[in-house]
Amino acid sequence: MDKEQQIDKVLSRGVENIYPSKEELEKVLKSDKKIKLYCGYDATAPSLHIGHAITLRKLRQFQDLGHEVIFLLGDFTSMIGDPTDKTAARKKMTREEVLKNMAGYKEQASKIIDFEGKGKAPVKVLYNSEWNDKLSFIDLINIASNFTAQQTLARDMFKKRLEEGKDLYLHEFLYPLTQAYDSVAMDVDLEVGGNDQMFNMLAGRTLMKKMKDKDKFVLTTKLLVDSSGKKMGKTEGNVVNLDEEPGEMFGQIMSWSDGLILPGFELLTDIEIKKIDNPRDAKAKLAREIVSIHHSQEEAEQAEKEFEKVFKDKDKPTEIPEFKTDKKRYQILDLLVETKMAPSKGEAKRLVEQGGVKIDDKKITDWQEIIDVRGSVIIQVGKRNFIKTKV
Repeated sequence: MDKEQQIDKVLSRGVENIYPSKEELEKVLKSDKKIKLYCGYDATAPSLHIGHAITLRKLRQFQDLGHEVIFLLGDFTSMIGDPTDKTAARKKMTREEVLKNMAGYKEQASKIIDFEGKGKAPVKVLYNSEWNDKLSFIDLINIASNFTAQQTLARDMFKKRLEEGKDLYLHEFLYPLTQAYDSVAMDVDLEVGGNDQMFNMLAGRTLMKKMKDKDKFVLTTKLLVDSSGKKMGKTEGNVVNLDEEPGEMFGQIMSWSDGLILPGFELLTDIEIKKIDNPRDAKAKLAREIVSIHHSQEEAEQAEKEFEKVFKDKDKPTEIPEFKTDKKRYQILDLLVETKMAPSKGEAKRLVEQGGVKIDDKKITDWQEIIDVRGSVIIQVGKRNFIKTKV
């Protein structure tokens, strides 16, 4: 792929919008000027997820073009909590919780971006506490003076919460300002992020213009959304974490609706595919490719074999995790909770009543049933989750 093709790819594949325009950014990239860009990642969970892979892939495309890329860890902004798309304030996190959550982020991201820079500029890792911790109250007032309350209150989720009589906290108004100041502190030329981050990123564009008289480009990527239009994510409960085991990652992708296949190829792989003749085969190809990226080709092939064994051949996995216990009998709801096959007795009861629980291939229909676990039994919840008892 020559440089013009690379530039076209970075500005079009998986891209939703470019501000102020695609043409202006394209002109800069074709001028051979090296730009500085970043994407920020808040630590709201112990793992990055498949939605983050979209922006990581965009960063890698810029890195391959020789530009200076920053992988920004939002250890400061995570403590505020991004209010984007939230119908209630996020739970506040301590610095310790944030750092613990993001401990594995660099390793997970290294499957896509190159922190060592073999043959190209290495990706830098920065933490936004480095500059935000140093801001004084007067600094904050000066930053805030560049924005109006009307601008912030115009956000859809804030208007909705006001209409519903829900609380809006002042610290939530500070989040876009803090993210905006990241651009100023790093003096970047471009910010990359999901399209749901457009408001926050454009706030950074405004602040750069007012504080540095500099135009910052903003590139928003498309979102991977499910059949109902909801984005993949932690809040929605349909997330695929980047630290999932290969078999689990493969199975989760195979459970996606057919409508996610084409967006999945566009946003999460380099494979060009415009039409799907066989959805199941296409989905398996997508799952195999994604697992190869985040693990290895060998592990992806093994994950596919295991998936075929369990779902197509109706067999059990080769390796089933064990639950060791010294009890001989369990009420089924207690057994499901203790083996972590269900998070609560209420959820366990729902699973039984919906016919989603089997003990040694026998469907359990009575949520009060007593299970004798002596001699080992295999518990199956849904199609993919198995565990074996060992007394």
